[in-house]
Amino acid sequence: MRLLATEKANRRLSEIYNLIVEDEDARVCREISDEACRYVPFNFFAIIAANSLSKLGDELANPKTVLAWLLNFVGAPVYLVGLLVPLRESGSLLPQLAIAAFVRRLAVRKWIWAAGSVIQGGAIAGMGIVAWTLEGEVAGFLIVGLLLLFSLARGLCSVSYKDVLGKTIPKTRRGRLNGLSGTVSGALALFVGLFFLMRDPGSADPAFFGALIVAAGLLWVAGAAVFAGVQEFEGETDGGGNALFEAVQRLKLLRDDPPFARFVTVRALMLGSALSAPYYVVMATGAENAQAATLGLFIIANGLASTLSAPFWGRLADASSKRVMVAAALMAAGLGIGVFLLAQLMPLLAQSALLFAVLYFFLGIAHSGARLGRKTYVVDLAGGNRRTDYVAVSNTLIGVILLFSGAIGALAGALSPAAAILMFSLLGLAGAILGMGLPEAR
Repeated sequence: MRLLATEKANRRLSEIYNLIVEDEDARVCREISDEACRYVPFNFFAIIAANSLSKLGDELANPKTVLAWLLNFVGAPVYLVGLLVPLRESGSLLPQLAIAAFVRRLAVRKWIWAAGSVIQGGAIAGMGIVAWTLEGEVAGFLIVGLLLLFSLARGLCSVSYKDVLGKTIPKTRRGRLNGLSGTVSGALALFVGLFFLMRDPGSADPAFFGALIVAAGLLWVAGAAVFAGVQEFEGETDGGGNALFEAVQRLKLLRDDPPFARFVTVRALMLGSALSAPYYVVMATGAENAQAATLGLFIIANGLASTLSAPFWGRLADASSKRVMVAAALMAAGLGIGVFLLAQLMPLLAQSALLFAVLYFFLGIAHSGARLGRKTYVVDLAGGNRRTDYVAVSNTLIGVILLFSGAIGALAGALSPAAAILMFSLLGLAGAILGMGLPEAR
């Protein structure tokens, strides 16, 4: 009965799917099975819907904004705020080699994403319950601990998502799917930004944030239910083995696969578009005209950047994901160098919070392109189980690099936010130059 309903939905969605891909070869099914080809329209929109639900949950429980305020409201120690972003990012990346060893044994991997999403939702909802019932140091440590659990579950989703995408969506359609997901996610971020503009977060209480975060957790559970409906068919599996041994073996890819090693290096250098973003906010909050609503402006700027640019980047990524990465990195680097020069040569102009919200918008466009380009590139670069290896090895190494980059960025930021932005921009420029030598992933 459920399969029959899926087939009916697939037929209804086919026309919309054909309009989106906009070419005569709309039914092309490169690098996926004939069985999967039948359900491409249904899977295309199911994956977008699941991504959108989890992204809205992300915005409602953003560690840079909402969770930071939440720790403040429950009276947690200030030093715990500094753990939020590193834990969220690195915690999901570092264990991925071991996770991948387990995922490789499964013929159908959508359930890994669904399980990871449910765990994320439970962890986030737990934070909301803590905010309602506890306070002080105990509440703070529980929230940080739940964030670590959330981050580890996010690693499950990251490893499995790209593999499910590669098995269910044709090679020349993945960029457009990621682009549309970015558009929807950006529109949801706009909604969240407007929500904060209408209700000053400074006037809210822990109960308000608690209810908000519990609602965010339920969105992840809803996303898991949608993703579980994706029609994924059995694929390649590897035999068992010790997870740690398997993980070490996968690291040999860096030695044996030069294009992949170059990609990891390029991706590491391009982290600047993400790592420099908080320093734009720091410079804005230090401006003379900064207000509480400035936070809402930055959320809106980021959401608008993703909404407007993601379809453009997605279409370009289907033609050449390498060029998208390079172009986005050059854009972010040029913008950062310009901000540094602005702070040095025109300090009065650098006192405009609104100006930094506009600059953050353009940084959001660049980051959207860099993120979408590298996601599409790594999926297209390999097929079968090697795709899972690529994702796991690159994410694990990036997790380690993030910890070091964050420490170095903190040192540069101690000099000035502009100095940190310049450092990350120069690294991004080096990444763009090195990225020009990557092979096309076709």
